[in-house]
Amino acid sequence: MIDKLRQLADRFKELESLVMDPNLPKDQKRYKEVMREHASLSETMAAYDRYRETEAAIGETRNLLEEESDSAMKEMVRDELTSLEERFQQQEQTLHQLLVPKDSMDSKNVIMEIRAGTGGDEAALFASDLFRMYQKLSERHSWTIEVMTSNPTEIGGFKEIIFSVSGKGVYGDLKYESGGHRVQRVPETESGGRIHTSAVTVAVLPEAEDTDIQINQEDLRIDVYRSSGPGGQSVNTTDSAVRITHIPSSLVVMCQDEKSQHKNKAKALRVLKARLYDMEEKKRQEERASVRRNQIGSGDRSERIRTYNFPQNRFTDHRVNLTLYRLEAILQGELNEAIETLKVNDRDAYLKEHGS
Repeated sequence: MIDKLRQLADRFKELESLVMDPNLPKDQKRYKEVMREHASLSETMAAYDRYRETEAAIGETRNLLEEESDSAMKEMVRDELTSLEERFQQQEQTLHQLLVPKDSMDSKNVIMEIRAGTGGDEAALFASDLFRMYQKLSERHSWTIEVMTSNPTEIGGFKEIIFSVSGKGVYGDLKYESGGHRVQRVPETESGGRIHTSAVTVAVLPEAEDTDIQINQEDLRIDVYRSSGPGGQSVNTTDSAVRITHIPSSLVVMCQDEKSQHKNKAKALRVLKARLYDMEEKKRQEERASVRRNQIGSGDRSERIRTYNFPQNRFTDHRVNLTLYRLEAILQGELNEAIETLKVNDRDAYLKEHGS
């Protein structure tokens, strides 16, 4: 571990010099890479400094213990040494965790896609509940949400809603939301009071930057049409809705929420880029021999990851066997405990696999 930390300390010094170079901002791609790496190493280096300070203090305290002859003072020094050694162990564990390689995409913004699955109107209503949950979570983290496109139902649900989330560390927190979300509750329309089970799928895609992926215009087929609302009725008198087909991959993206065709096209392209980037990333991961197999990562969207049981006020994450009996608070955006548990599970899996 120490050898690795020394190497990182040398690299951090190089980055400090690069950050001070007035010519660096001229190359925007390089500038972003350097600033991102510098930011990711800052926390580890600060923890390493504290670790070394504690190590030095332990050495000084041990020398003082050997030199001290007064029994009362000796006892005080011994207590101080015990306290320092406990702190040292905690700092060592923190460094082990910080040395777990970070996902290079954790700092990216995301495009999230929520789709109603089995369950009809009830699934669509729960898709709306999940969207509000992510809105509340974003408010807590000072993230920004922008709806890209949606397909609402007449009773206030969503067959589909796609939106972006922007802010600090967004993908690092939200990547765990990908997968199947199951809800168990009595629908408002159910006169017999029977519990129904419905399903919603969530996809979390890292938003691609212009330097991440290039799209050839000749690979795109762009169609325009009139927007429609719940029930299929036309909600616009102009052809403002946009459908973009990426011919090589057959991916299709439609956006219609804006009244401007130009804005809908721009949003559709952002979603398309995110999907293509996600596809490329997954291919790269599959090709790597050392993919972190035991970790949760962004999850398979077909995998059922969560159950939201309303009668029992129960929230269960099946990947880490986490059960919390405060579903109402979680739906108000209090997801931090679940997210942190998933992060810790990822770190522990990596440390176990690599013997750290």
